[in-house]
Amino acid sequence: MAKKIMIVDDDPAIVTYLETFFEDNGYDTCTASDGTVATQMIKAEKPDLITLDLDMPKEWGPRFYRKYTKNPELKNIPVIVISGMSVNQYAIKNALATLSKPFDRDELLKIVKDAIG
Repeated sequence: MAKKIMIVDDDPAIVTYLETFFEDNGYDTCTASDGTVATQMIKAEKPDLITLDLDMPKEWGPRFYRKYTKNPELKNIPVIVISGMSVNQYAIKNALATLSKPFDRDELLKIVKDAIG
């Protein structure tokens, strides 16, 4: 069974790119356009990893992260921050990695493979 990656980003072009990229590399995906949708989806989908944008409408990335890591069943899901914000490396200190948009796809794939296979 393929590992599942949740893509949380409000930019449809990024979501489509990451969906295709991960699926082409053997992963299943699910997506959320902001932290509010992601909060509802994470319990049902139970992803193996999350890619997370920081600056989104309704509920931004760090707040979503704080919420889901309070849940004992979800708190160990690793996160990779992918953001256009300039100070993004400080937003989520326990992130596996913090990548700036535009990101290097080979670097992203290596991080994902190292984390979940």
